[in-house]
Amino acid sequence: MTRQPSILVVDDEYIVRESLRAWLKKSGYEAVGAGSGEEALSRLEETPFDVVLLDFKMPGMDGVETLHHIKENYPSTLVVMMTAYGSIESAVRAMKEGAGDYLVKPLDPDLLEPLVARLMHQKELLEENLILREQVARMVRFENLVGKSRPMLQLFDVIRDVAPADSSILITGETGVGKEMVAKAIHATSPRRDAPFVAINCGAFPEHLLESELFGHEKGAFTGANQARRGRLELCCGGTLFLDEIGGVSTRMQVDLLRVLEEKRFYRVGGERPIEVDFRILAATNQDLKQAIGASTFRADLYYRLNVISIHVPPLRERTEDIPLLAHYFLDRFSKETRKGIDSIQKDALDFLCRCPWPGNVRELRNAIERAVVLCKKRRIGMDELSFLRSDSLIPSVDQSLDQLIRDHIERVLKAHGGNISKAAEVLGIHRSTLHKRIKHYGMESSLE
Repeated sequence: MTRQPSILVVDDEYIVRESLRAWLKKSGYEAVGAGSGEEALSRLEETPFDVVLLDFKMPGMDGVETLHHIKENYPSTLVVMMTAYGSIESAVRAMKEGAGDYLVKPLDPDLLEPLVARLMHQKELLEENLILREQVARMVRFENLVGKSRPMLQLFDVIRDVAPADSSILITGETGVGKEMVAKAIHATSPRRDAPFVAINCGAFPEHLLESELFGHEKGAFTGANQARRGRLELCCGGTLFLDEIGGVSTRMQVDLLRVLEEKRFYRVGGERPIEVDFRILAATNQDLKQAIGASTFRADLYYRLNVISIHVPPLRERTEDIPLLAHYFLDRFSKETRKGIDSIQKDALDFLCRCPWPGNVRELRNAIERAVVLCKKRRIGMDELSFLRSDSLIPSVDQSLDQLIRDHIERVLKAHGGNISKAAEVLGIHRSTLHKRIKHYGMESSLE
């Protein structure tokens, strides 16, 4: 490594601690002292260390307990145990807990330098392994879509299949599942990838403004139109137009959209010259458009024109195994943006995130991680940073039956543990045979696939 290792010396005896720290600093290492296990963990919360020299016998939190916390929360930190009680039993116990080596007091300073060098070589190998793991992690990312669950891997395959075509696609799914991200992934892997991707939220504009946004307008077309303006259709020429919340478009505008889709030309508002345009249309909705057709609020001919290919984006509750991946993906993103150096999420906090229902789906999870990063004052996100999620918003609807609540909870636990009956039964606090009966009763055999 190009830099000198940073070493934390943990010993309750001041003379031993300071003399060892002074020797390490004299040898060119960055060395910091801590007088107890509690102080060592506090320092690790604030600063990463490459190596911890840890005394075995200390008052309060002893060396083995401290070692356990270090390996659980900072697995890349290497630990060397130090003791004046050089028994085989204590050595075996320390190595089982994950110690990298074991030294008997009084320490010989001449032995420390080769030991640290060997440990740093070991750390380099661990970091190389971490890089390989990150490369594997990237395999479950597809154009900024993240997931390893079966529904997401199937979605990735569908995107690859439909992207080369120029057909219209209707993307459906609940609010916050990432429908625009899917649209961007289709565009990015299509032959139109080098042309513009232009998105417009149809539900965000009243009818007269949506018309101007889409088609543009000529100077003087209406009050305030002081100059001609190109619309989104012109801006996306050669590329992809993404119409989000297509169900919010008025019936009059639906007629205009249908004409543009069929003729590939339009008129600016107040214009007399037709404008030819080449684009691919992708649309998205969280509404049931077939139901809207029945209610005469959405045109059937426009629906079938948009729905040449249909893609459904699954809600987060149907792919809970993706929650840890997404949580760490957003943690990495917001940690870099805020420059806070937060590198992990505590296990109990991650388990809690997996149990949350996330009615707002991926968008809600992203916002929760962003808020937790902003609130976090440590190197890890814990339950304190997620306390805002313990609210009435996480309480199931009063309209749900008890039977439905039980079914939903069993399904979440099964998915969180990859369909493992034994583990799910343990978490639920019931016998395996009881869980099997519940699964059969609720027709949930697919959760075990």
